[in-house]
Amino acid sequence: MTGTEGPGAATNIKRRPKAWEYMKDFAFALPALAMLLIFIYYPLVNSFYLSFTNWNMTRPNKEFIGLDNYEKLLTGDTFYKVLGITFTYTVFDVLLTLGIGLMLALLFNVTSRFFNFMRSVIFMPHYISMVIVSMVFLWIFNSQYGLMNELLKFLGLEPVDWLTNPKTALWVLIVVSVWKGVGFAMIIFIAGLRGIPLEYYEASSIDGASKWTQFRKITLPLLSPITLFLVVTNFISSMQVFQSVDVMTNGGPLESTKAMVYWIYEMAFAEFRTGRASALIIMFFIMIVLLTVLQMYVSRKKVHYEG
Repeated sequence: MTGTEGPGAATNIKRRPKAWEYMKDFAFALPALAMLLIFIYYPLVNSFYLSFTNWNMTRPNKEFIGLDNYEKLLTGDTFYKVLGITFTYTVFDVLLTLGIGLMLALLFNVTSRFFNFMRSVIFMPHYISMVIVSMVFLWIFNSQYGLMNELLKFLGLEPVDWLTNPKTALWVLIVVSVWKGVGFAMIIFIAGLRGIPLEYYEASSIDGASKWTQFRKITLPLLSPITLFLVVTNFISSMQVFQSVDVMTNGGPLESTKAMVYWIYEMAFAEFRTGRASALIIMFFIMIVLLTVLQMYVSRKKVHYEG
């Protein structure tokens, strides 16, 4: 028997095809990994480098200035004003979208042709581009010939300057986002409701539990994993609001709708302060990550997974 023969050699022969299968699986993932590297991780690393420079896109030289960009952002009033606007938009958008979505899910969780049609109608705005939605609502809330003011006139009320009044402009943007996103939340909640075993409700009914008690003690706890998913995804999406602001208000009036991403865009591509915009990107990215992790941590004891 030679040194290459024996049980060890047979084991090596068997292992080679298995390792090759792993390499083939990894090769199929390479295009997706390359896209992530080129379009996500490289821009993020490059933005981190640019945040320490005084570079703008009108000149080739990148002057290293250390933490100066971060210091100017944190000591200025605009950062906290824009952050407050962004958080206000995010909180009300998430609460209204999930609250209305849950109510619609409870209402339309019925199998029939009519309810199937209504679910489709409510879900349809999810597929429409935010730019198109913003243009439609730009006409609806127009102060001169908009549909909303025509309705107010029909009811005998005074017209409102929806998009030119700092007190109402942000609320219009929230309405647009809720209208577009509530259908998705409804569908996800309906999927969660249909995953709750009926035996729980039957057993509680025998014990004399009311519908409200069943909702509080059974429905809400068992929907908590789905609720957490919707809270996190809607939170991240709302914090990055841009398209509706760009189309409908341009950050106005009086900067009352200047959200964080729009400010980054304005700073980088209108004012050409790319270094400072990069610093703002890094700060905003870290903020979203930390708040998302905090949501996951706080919800550990409140999220109930069946089984």
